Amino acid sequence: MSEMSNGTGIDDSGVPAGPMAPRPGKRQYVKFTFFKIAPEWRRLDPMTRESQKAEFRDVIETWTERNLIRCYSTMGTRGDVDFLVWQVSYDLDDLQRMAGELLGTELAGWLTTPFSYLSQTKHSNYVEKYSGPGRDKFTRLSLAPGEHKYLFVYPLTKAREWYGLPKDERQQAMNQHMAIGHTYGSVKLNTTYSFGLDDQEFVLAFETDEPGDFLDLVQELRGSVSSAYTLTDVPIFTCAQTTPGEMLEALARSRRGAEVGA
Repeated sequence: MSEMSNGTGIDDSGVPAGPMAPRPGKRQYVKFTFFKIAPEWRRLDPMTRESQKAEFRDVIETWTERNLIRCYSTMGTRGDVDFLVWQVSYDLDDLQRMAGELLGTELAGWLTTPFSYLSQTKHSNYVEKYSGPGRDKFTRLSLAPGEHKYLFVYPLTKAREWYGLPKDERQQAMNQHMAIGHTYGSVKLNTTYSFGLDDQEFVLAFETDEPGDFLDLVQELRGSVSSAYTLTDVPIFTCAQTTPGEMLEALARSRRGAEVGA
């Protein structure tokens, strides 16, 4: 079994191990929390900043022993958020407890959460009919984030007219949608569902090492039938996977020792 840099162990087949190992028929709760640091925090003395970052980091690292946690930086890719903590648990209470512990740190006094998305895993209404019986029963209920460098996250809500279409027509549209997606083997999709849990209907999280492949995928999907029934699919976040420590270090990097003009 290999240990990822910032989360629960993943075995050689890419399946989470330990407390987050797949549980037959059991859904997972998923939380995407985006944080923004106040500019005034960067005026604090370096020792105070380091102490606050260490406390915040320790909370995250402690929770990796119980939940599946991934950390991402959005520095340089978004102006309204600075980093993302992606949390997966079988227990909704875990999401609340971890949030409370993070907000109980000194660093949290300088943080806001401009965006926060709650969702859950479930079986797809379309994948099994597209891929064949049994293909959807295991992977859709248990998330297994990979080692990909980049993550693209956005909330999605379909127009109500979509749900009024005959089932066969929706399945045909989704078959086209999935066929396009399968031509981009470098992009891994994690689909979670928010009906009744949050404002959006879905949260989509795409993993890849090649941002250009994701760009091409999204552009091609714009011409699909199902895309015409999209009500909202913004904001979209470009995130770079990192460790908890590096995620926080990116908030205010020192240029000391850097070679100017190198």
